[in-house]
Amino acid sequence: MLCGARRKLLNCARKPGIASASWLAAAFALQASPARADLLNLGTCNTSVLSQPFAPWGDVASYELSPGGDFEQPSWALHGGAQRAPGSESYAATGKVGNWLLMLPAGSWAQSPLTCVDAAYPTIRFFIAGTGSVAVSLVYGNVEIPAGIAVAGSTWFPTPVTLTASAVFAAASGGVAQVSLRLTGVSGEPQVDDVFIDPWNRG
Repeated sequence: MLCGARRKLLNCARKPGIASASWLAAAFALQASPARADLLNLGTCNTSVLSQPFAPWGDVASYELSPGGDFEQPSWALHGGAQRAPGSESYAATGKVGNWLLMLPAGSWAQSPLTCVDAAYPTIRFFIAGTGSVAVSLVYGNVEIPAGIAVAGSTWFPTPVTLTASAVFAAASGGVAQVSLRLTGVSGEPQVDDVFIDPWNRG
């Protein structure tokens, strides 16, 4: 099994490029007892407004905007050259075209405010443009779990659906957990805007 025994699950999570969120969720499910399963809260943590921002691209799931995910306010922690800059994705996914976006030159990273997750928060998706790529991960305490890579293009476009490890976090915390999203510039000069979370388990 990847990274050795299942008891090393969280150690595996710290190794970028080795443990994906979907693999971690599956590994946790294998070692969870039936009694533990009832701790997974299938309701949503928050009561944020839901929308279908990716419906024009065939994704009719309902999403909520992640905390500060439109970057209109300086609520994300920025490091290594990450910065808010004037501009916006062009599709008005939040209901209107914004005034600010996130720039993530290679080597920089940005981390969202804490948000509540449970077993009903399995995916995230956002808009990306520019050049290069962005690594997506979730941070739970001092553990960072890679979730995927998004590649930028010359025009704004939604990223593929990215799985999170919310079920793992939630079960480990008795049903719900407070986590942050972390976006890291891997290469080039990508731009990010309107980061959404799907709270309905995509079905």
